[in-house]
Amino acid sequence: MKTLNKGSRPEISLEYNSSIPKVFFDTIKIGIIKSNLIAMFAGLSLALYVFDASILANIVPIILSVIGSSLIIGAAGVFNNLYDRDIDAIMERTKTRPTVTGRVDTKRGLILGIAITIIGGIMLYIASPSAAVFGILGLLLYVFPYTMWTKRTTVYNTEVGSLSGAVPPLIGWAAISPELGHYEIWALVVTMLLWQMPHFYGIAIRRFDEYKAAGVPMLPVVKGIRRTYIQTNVYLVLLLFSSFLFWPMSPFIAIVAFLVSLAWLILSVATFDRKETKKWSHKMFIFSINHITIIFLVIIAYSLIAQLIK
Repeated sequence: MKTLNKGSRPEISLEYNSSIPKVFFDTIKIGIIKSNLIAMFAGLSLALYVFDASILANIVPIILSVIGSSLIIGAAGVFNNLYDRDIDAIMERTKTRPTVTGRVDTKRGLILGIAITIIGGIMLYIASPSAAVFGILGLLLYVFPYTMWTKRTTVYNTEVGSLSGAVPPLIGWAAISPELGHYEIWALVVTMLLWQMPHFYGIAIRRFDEYKAAGVPMLPVVKGIRRTYIQTNVYLVLLLFSSFLFWPMSPFIAIVAFLVSLAWLILSVATFDRKETKKWSHKMFIFSINHITIIFLVIIAYSLIAQLIK
């Protein structure tokens, strides 16, 4: 797979009128911020439960961690958009991003990214120095090993990218306590690591033609659909067994996680069709969102309700 030349930027000619708020939200990838905040709050809720910490007594670090995390995640999105302008210009779903159309140029993008990194890092540090460390770590992992290196050079870019994707629960946990020697948070981190692979494989198959045109070495583009299907199921089996990591904390959470993971695996095997792989990948993508949302909401609800009735 030939890597992309960062010195070459395709010419873009698009009529693209957007309001300033939309340009801002598209640049920071507001959708990714929202999804990662749920993960962050799941880790935070777990910490409140494990350490029997009062919500009211921790309201300041909670608020700061939510805002700080949003800014740090947004900064990662800005840097990613700036670096990937050449790729985004080729792909249909990304060619109207402000960094591609010119609404946000390199200078303005860097100023925005650096500014919200600093502000977000300070807010996380005030909430907890450990939260700030994880926030910056997640940003660095996303920008350097993933965006600037493996995304363009290896099919293992998804695995590398999953490292930054598993950081938000750690930010939330660290906002309440720096103690990491508890299985509950690592059960959540493992779940996040494993979940991301079948989730992003689904996206890669759905956008197969776009990734191929852009020269991005996603697994289905380089190794084929069959290999991606098999690897998806391998991760789904691992995700299924990882459900039992929650058992010591709550058999209820473990059973819910097991059942939704089993349903995902059954969906994968039962609906796969070599002639309709994009339809299959669309189903897999939609179910992946529902899968992780259910697990997050159950963890948050269980942790907060258990905390209230203690």
